[in-house]
Amino acid sequence: MRRAIEAHLGTRQVARVIYGAIIGLALVVALKAHPPSSAAMIGSLVGTAIAVALAELYSEVLGTETRLRRRVRSREIAPMLGEVAAVTFGVSFPAVFFVLSALGAIDRDTAFVLAEWTGVGLIAFYGVCAGRLAGERWLPSLLHGLAAGAVAAALILLKALLH
Repeated sequence: MRRAIEAHLGTRQVARVIYGAIIGLALVVALKAHPPSSAAMIGSLVGTAIAVALAELYSEVLGTETRLRRRVRSREIAPMLGEVAAVTFGVSFPAVFFVLSALGAIDRDTAFVLAEWTGVGLIAFYGVCAGRLAGERWLPSLLHGLAAGAVAAALILLKALLH
């Protein structure tokens, strides 16, 4: 497991997961004010993940064709799909909590809280990892993670203040 995490942290997918997590977090926070059913949340998160993934792939293909002035070759698609999958994971991950809610394991309000704060935690975790992998000691790395998490938490707090 540790090797898989270390390998993942050395890829461009990290940025895509964080990007997706921010989108998923924003969607959860926005819908919490007038919460739909758990099934609707699952659909919203998965649907958004698919839409963002398709937009990512389309823009990556067109950007590559524009930059290289030729068609994208099939062997060039696989790395793009890896990044698209990372964004999809980041956006759709909070759906896990709404699946649990739909199954009756947790209530919908708890699903919203877990979806919000695990998103913040994921973003903070990547901040800590970024600091450590950049050669920082533990304290600066933890501060880096706290700063990253604080930005994500600010989104939740801003939305709470506005409603």
